[in-house]
Order: sequence, then structure tokens, then C-alpha cells
Amino acid sequence: MSFSSQDVYKKALGRGGEKRVAEFLKARGLKILKTNYVTPFGEADIIAEDKALGEIAFIEVKTRSSDSYGTPAEAVGTKKREKYRKIAAYYWMETGKEPNARFDVAEVLPGGGIEYLTYAF
Repeated sequence: MSFSSQDVYKKALGRGGEKRVAEFLKARGLKILKTNYVTPFGEADIIAEDKALGEIAFIEVKTRSSDSYGTPAEAVGTKKREKYRKIAAYYWMETGKEPNARFDVAEVLPGGGIEYLTYAF
């Protein structure tokens, strides 16, 4: 399998965004449980515990170098939402406990800012 320079750039952009969001979450008191959590249904970018609310957040991180294709949150469509629900069920099965879950979206904006959508779907 070969990768183009565009593929490598997109992967690096995404991983950089995920690291920034993890730091953002930690600064707000969330505990990072998993990053790049791979299941048969796909990958969750970040799984974090929000002890203040007693919830586990399954977080999709969207990083873009421009907003010409819409906002990152707009890229989280029905298929992606269903995938995250399956990932959450798999996580519950794997850990043996069913947490109070929520699904969030973190947007890493072209200027470097982070917009965080709690209960995005």
C-alpha cells in the first residue's frame, strides 16, 4: 500500500488535532481513557471520563486546514454517528460496565482554536 504526500499530510493534521484536543480536555478536568481506540466497527478518536458529570465522552475530533468544505462538525453525518454508537457498545462490552455515555465533537479550527460541542449527537 502506498501513501501520497496528501495522505501523509491529512494523517499528521488529524493526529496533531487529536493531541491538542486531548490537552484541551485535560485542562478542563477530563481524564483521557483511550486515544485512537480501534474496534471492529471503526476507531474512536478519544474516550474521556468526565467525573464531574459522571459520564464517559466518546469524542470525534475534526481538524481542517480550511473551512471551504464546511465546518468539521458538519462532517459528522449519520454514518459516523451510528459508528460511534457501535464503538460505545463495544467499549461497554470490553470493559464490562455500561457507563453513562455522551457523544461529543471537537473542532480544531483553521486558526488553531478549538470549538467543543458537548452532546453533539
